[in-house]
Amino acid sequence: MKIILKRDFESIGFEGDVVSVADGYARNYLIPQGVAIEANNANLKAFELKREKIMTRRLKDKADAERAKEKFSNLSITLKGKAGKEGKLFGSVTSRDISEKLEQGGITVDRKKIIIEEPIRALGEFEVPIKLHPEVIATIKVIVEGEQEDSQ
Repeated sequence: MKIILKRDFESIGFEGDVVSVADGYARNYLIPQGVAIEANNANLKAFELKREKIMTRRLKDKADAERAKEKFSNLSITLKGKAGKEGKLFGSVTSRDISEKLEQGGITVDRKKIIIEEPIRALGEFEVPIKLHPEVIATIKVIVEGEQEDSQ
C-alpha cells in the first residue's frame, strides 16, 4: 500500500515522502497512529501544496542542527559511579544518565537521540554520538570517574 508520511518516521522515511509498506502495517498502525495517510489522488494533491513548506522546514531544521553540533564539539561531561578495583563499574552509564547530566548543564537532549551501542561499564573517557538530525551527528566526550570513598 502506498502512503504519505505526515511526520518523520525513523525506519520508513521523512515527512511528505510517498512510500510503500505492507497493507496491514499501514491500516493497523501507521494510519490510526496519525503517522501517515493513504496516498490517493486527493491526498497527493493536498501534499503537493505542502511540499515546499516541508522542504523549507527540513532545511531550517538541518541548519539548526549544524549550529547545535558546534556547541557539542568541545563539550565534555563527567559522571561518577562506584567501581571495583579493576576499574569496572557496578552497573553502567546509560543514555538517561548522560541526558540528565546535560540537563543539569542547561542543555536539553532527548535520551533516545543519544547513541550508546554498548553500555559503558568501565572508568575512562568515551566518545558518545548524539543524533541531532537524520543527517547531523554530534559527538561529546563522556568521562567516567570512580566515586571517592569517605574514610572516617
